[in-house]
Amino acid sequence: MEHYKGMKPSRRNFLTGAAAVGGALAGTRLAAQTADPLIVNAQPWRQDLGAGVDAMPYGVPSKFEADVIRRDVPWLTADAVSSVNFTPLHALDGIITPNGVCFERHHGGVAVIDPSEHRLMINGLVEKELVFTMEDLMRFPRENHVYFLECAANSGMEWAGAQLNGCQFTHGMIHNVQYTGVPLRLLLEEAGVKTAGTWIMVEGADAAGMNRSIPMEKALDDCLIAFKMNGEALRPEQGYPLRLVVPGWEGNMWIKWIRRIEVGDAPWMAREETSKYTDLLANGVARRFTWEMDAKSVITSPSPQAPITHGKGPLVITGVAWSGRGTIPQVDVTTDGGMNWHQARMSGPSFDKSMHRFYYEMDWDGSPLLLQSRAHDSTGYVQPTKDALRKIRGENSIYHNNGIQTWAIDADGKAENVEIS
Repeated sequence: MEHYKGMKPSRRNFLTGAAAVGGALAGTRLAAQTADPLIVNAQPWRQDLGAGVDAMPYGVPSKFEADVIRRDVPWLTADAVSSVNFTPLHALDGIITPNGVCFERHHGGVAVIDPSEHRLMINGLVEKELVFTMEDLMRFPRENHVYFLECAANSGMEWAGAQLNGCQFTHGMIHNVQYTGVPLRLLLEEAGVKTAGTWIMVEGADAAGMNRSIPMEKALDDCLIAFKMNGEALRPEQGYPLRLVVPGWEGNMWIKWIRRIEVGDAPWMAREETSKYTDLLANGVARRFTWEMDAKSVITSPSPQAPITHGKGPLVITGVAWSGRGTIPQVDVTTDGGMNWHQARMSGPSFDKSMHRFYYEMDWDGSPLLLQSRAHDSTGYVQPTKDALRKIRGENSIYHNNGIQTWAIDADGKAENVEIS
């Protein structure tokens, strides 16, 4: 039997609630009493037969959703080969990101690899060096997990103040999908890690030869060698045919097109963990190996790309939250810039190191709003304000900005990226 917090549903409660909603939508109902041609006239889609079952062997979204796409910011990078685009968070709901709009980040463009010619090698401090074909890997036990993948530079442009007008651009270097793959632990056990083997170096087959050092403890814990996302093969831009999944850790460590795993006794101090992906503090010292992604949230609607268009009345505020250290049991929402906070309603599954969806419903009177959300993760950590973050980290870094985001909503429902803390 399903249990309910607070008032148990009943016919009386339902009728009371229906009356309240009906009152709020009275204007809409009055409008419906006029002869709406979309109701009284037969539209073309009711007069003609539609396309047959084979018209589109691989389904795509409706043409009316053509604006729901990844977008880039051309001036952010010198060219599109080593660049990034952003997930349209403002247009999505639930917690799963569709494969076709998962953000991309490449350091040497998209590698196009024939899976029959792809190999994964394990070498270094192991009892026996191994080379796996894709067929070999398909014979290992596999697991399914929903995880978020966030670039360490997500929200990086916002360190110095409000810059980009849209949550797609301020927070869209993230996606959340179900990965299917072989636990990395099983492959390392097959190779036999020597006692001195305390680190691994993972390397991609792309032209950039992207590589990162990962401590053995993490490699044996929850890392996957993934070959599917949301039930289908990895998309080329997401590392087809194989990528590493490093739950809760910054995205550059999730090596795509993975071809080699070397076991060693120390980190490799590769370019992407020394000159890049380190956090330069105000005193000139750089934090390094800051792998875990801190708890973070953002209101996705309303937001600059999803303004309020319906006027006064019932308003659904929604957004997403995540943490690299666990789940998100609570998100707070404020409409007055942090003077008063309200606990949002969480909806949907709550997986470890996965995105969570929250809602806050209110009756909007048309007054300007200052919207913010604040995530609490399962360790007790609470998402900080940007000012609190700057007091500790300064403004030199572009990585690991998990400060609270503010959207200003005006009386017309338009939203703008602002900063008040």
